Amino acid sequence: MWHLDPPNTTARDSYVTCVSGTQDAERRKLLLDAADAVTDAGERFRVAAAVQTLHELAENEFTVPDIPNKDAVKWAYSNGMRSQAGRAIYDQLMDGPEDERCPMCGYGEVYQLDHVMPKIKFPALCVDPLNLVPACAVCNHTKGQVSPSSIETTPLHPYLDQIDRETWLDAAVISGGQGGLTYFITPPPTWDDTLTARVKYHFRLFKLGKRYGGQANRALKNIRSILQQQLQSAGETAVRDYLIRESGTRLANDPNGWDGVAYRVWAGHDEFCRGGFGTDLSVEF
Repeated sequence: MWHLDPPNTTARDSYVTCVSGTQDAERRKLLLDAADAVTDAGERFRVAAAVQTLHELAENEFTVPDIPNKDAVKWAYSNGMRSQAGRAIYDQLMDGPEDERCPMCGYGEVYQLDHVMPKIKFPALCVDPLNLVPACAVCNHTKGQVSPSSIETTPLHPYLDQIDRETWLDAAVISGGQGGLTYFITPPPTWDDTLTARVKYHFRLFKLGKRYGGQANRALKNIRSILQQQLQSAGETAVRDYLIRESGTRLANDPNGWDGVAYRVWAGHDEFCRGGFGTDLSVEF
């Protein structure tokens, strides 16, 4: 959900780099002979991504000729990209996010590359840089082998979709939750129905509401003593002013960060500012 600059390495260059170091001469020839087919697959993938038809791609059109899917992934990705000449491309992709922040969730630390179109189903794309997105372990595991089944169930692509320039993340204080928050999407008026559906699907798929709520709980535990001191020394206004300052600092850096949104929502909630931050932070999701 957070944009990354698209990689400069082409699908063909990445594939050839990854398989050229294959020691077995017969296997290397078999892999290199498939370079044109892999290049064509990369072009079809790019066209579909641009016009939002990834869900229409047929798995049988993204195999590597004369090589079983598992072998193609093992030889090109596991061996060629992760441990041989292609490792430089792997590392370059991993270095893409600022501050190592996972672009899929916005706060996890990148740990591995996620395949937009699952590599075992689309082996011709297994080392295509546009199909490889740096992600945290939680996001990569959560997505698993899921591939889009419709345009509405197509997760956002960090290289191609850019929604972080507008404010869309929102939250509300849960009644009786003593400061606990529930997060949700508030679509800007510039979004069409398709983009709104995709963002909401992405939000559900990666369980961001629950994950952000948990982060907000931990943050509130850390600042509860500060809030209590503010309330006791100068009352509700001091609590609100503190929260506004903190929200402004965080939202200036990221208008859709879970933490900036949390401080903003707490600041706007009268009961919370009057001492409703309590001690029991059990939250419903």
